[in-house]
Amino acid sequence: MKSILFSFFLLISYTAITQEFMYDYVFFANSRMKGDYFFSKTSSSGSSTITNNQNKLLVSQQQFFTPGNSLFLEYTNGVNGNWEAIIYKDQLRGQDHFKKPGFLSLWMFVSTGKTTAAGLPFVQLMMKDSSLTKKIPVTSKKYNSWEAVIISLTDFAKEIQEASDVIGVVFSQKGKDGNKHRVFIDDIEFIVTKKATLTRNIPTILETTGFAKHVDLQWEPIKDSTVRYVKIYRSEDGKTFKPVGIQLPFHNRYADFTGKTGKSYQYKISVLNHQYVESKLSAPISAKTKTMNDDELLTMVQEASFRYYWDGAEPNSGLAKENIPGRHNMVASGASGFGILALIVGTERKFITRVQAIERFKKIVDFLERTETFHGAFSHFIDGPTGKAEPFFGKRDNGGDLVETSFLLQGLLAARAYFNGNSEDEKTIRDKITGIWQKVEWNWYKQYPDSKFLFWHWSPDQGWIINHNLIGWNETMVTYLLAIASPTHPVPASMYYTGWANQDSTGQQYRSAWGGTKDGSMYSNGNNYYGIKLDVGVSNGGPLFFTHYSYLGYDPHLITDKYTNYFSNNKNIALINHKYCIDNPGNYKGYGDSCWGLTASDGPYNYSADEPVLRQDRGKIAPTGAVSSFPYTPAESMKAVKNYYYNYGSFLWGEYGFRDAFNLTQNWCSEIYMGLNQAPMTVMIENYRTGLLWKLFMSDKDIQNGLQKLDEETKKESRGIQ
Repeated sequence: MKSILFSFFLLISYTAITQEFMYDYVFFANSRMKGDYFFSKTSSSGSSTITNNQNKLLVSQQQFFTPGNSLFLEYTNGVNGNWEAIIYKDQLRGQDHFKKPGFLSLWMFVSTGKTTAAGLPFVQLMMKDSSLTKKIPVTSKKYNSWEAVIISLTDFAKEIQEASDVIGVVFSQKGKDGNKHRVFIDDIEFIVTKKATLTRNIPTILETTGFAKHVDLQWEPIKDSTVRYVKIYRSEDGKTFKPVGIQLPFHNRYADFTGKTGKSYQYKISVLNHQYVESKLSAPISAKTKTMNDDELLTMVQEASFRYYWDGAEPNSGLAKENIPGRHNMVASGASGFGILALIVGTERKFITRVQAIERFKKIVDFLERTETFHGAFSHFIDGPTGKAEPFFGKRDNGGDLVETSFLLQGLLAARAYFNGNSEDEKTIRDKITGIWQKVEWNWYKQYPDSKFLFWHWSPDQGWIINHNLIGWNETMVTYLLAIASPTHPVPASMYYTGWANQDSTGQQYRSAWGGTKDGSMYSNGNNYYGIKLDVGVSNGGPLFFTHYSYLGYDPHLITDKYTNYFSNNKNIALINHKYCIDNPGNYKGYGDSCWGLTASDGPYNYSADEPVLRQDRGKIAPTGAVSSFPYTPAESMKAVKNYYYNYGSFLWGEYGFRDAFNLTQNWCSEIYMGLNQAPMTVMIENYRTGLLWKLFMSDKDIQNGLQKLDEETKKESRGIQ
């Protein structure tokens, strides 16, 4: 009986540990961009009207319930027409676990005295099949002040099992009075209950740091589940404090982009519960923005992106999350490899001490040593609490991912070179990395003995179901180079040419299919684009992450095959990308000499890999594109950094540096930071400044041996050509 009870409580404990973070289901909190709100749609007919910009609702910066803005509904209830406004749920990557909804909650400010209950709109919910619920009249007892509107979901007369059953909130005309009405709407979300308690603990601001145009605030971590938001107040005179922003409670940082240099500020913070009842304010703390030179600006960018992997790490493993905000428990293997390199930079730049770094790396290698692997390879995603594969991309994604493993090993091998001290801790880190490295069965991922190719993925219960062979030009050169370099389970160097640089019909068809052209289908290219010769690359080079991911550790100066030197080739790809954005054939807003770099990133609707060709150019710029190209294009990249920070920082800069992407044509900016995109900025800026990661990684004897094998194979291939 005791054994049964123990197992029962163990099961409960295990479930509690592995429970993913449950998000509130929010339709609108703030618009990152001024002007209009991307995730909205308006329509009107007859004599009815609703103020809009290109059928989008306007955003108010002056009137809001929580800072910094609200949605502005200005409408005319025509006697022979109708108007409608839809606010869609932004389907943020990795935010897929939500609290059980009980009520629709929103805050409303009626600013027109003539607006009676009859003049206020209906509200209804849009289901994921685009059907609509029953219309509920919005009521108000107040005018010219903010009031909560809370409606039970049962009133909508449609069964709602999960929050995600609903994709939008719809406001529409109710009255026919012919009058114009002005209503502000804010903080539209589902809540669990009307009842809530407020913490009595007021957080303390620990530190403020002023930069050129913003101030970083850090406060004590908040663990109280009753807290909905941290609210930030700023004062320019030390007397009048105005609310300037809100922050989710699992972050203990806020970047306040003031837009002014050489200005002193004071800050206070409070906390709000789920009914927006506010605590008392904290004690004030001061900060001052300052003039910064280019070198200081680069350090600022490096440190902010580094924090993604330091402050933002999954706590059980110390490794990187896929994106923030996103899943809290899920580790991304490839992003973790990049993050390991960023942690090394952070240590050398003294963002953290070496002692702190050693403690973090002990946690990392201990976790990886006991993590589930598949013939030594790690899964794409890992559950942090258990170390088991997390099939985030579907049930087939439950095994070894050789490419993500390559990205992870690139970081680990650089760390093995970095932690070269004689202490027991540093020796342990090195030894455990060696064990992880030597365990990977690269040759298993050939699929069959005489295969020309390595294969991306193997599943323990579905085998080679994905069946994706690795063919360049793309981000997977590092996989072939590491497989050749393996001291325990290598593949022959000839696979570089039969697989990665394959030129038979398999390789040609593969490249033509994703490139949409025969340019580069033979691996080699040889064409000129914007007057720049491209030796290797599909189309005119593809997305810029191809020039980043394999070369965070591998120094492309030192990689030359029979087709090209890869520093020169990568530089040309970056220059072509830059020239394309100046040319701007799609006429997208903002593109130019200081706004460029098409690559893979978050998008308004989904993640996509953008390229400098019209069919793959969506008007979306990811800062990592230009910033991570620093070693190739230092002048062009520096212009981009300054433009992104000084001109777009009000929406683009945050706690972890530049947000993932933005689209000025669509007036959209990503709400997330991505693990694959933040670290390359820190790492490649450092490779430009000091070559640190390149020197560390290339000093590894296994890596040197692998490149020697490739050099010998290249000589054979070159003789064959002659």
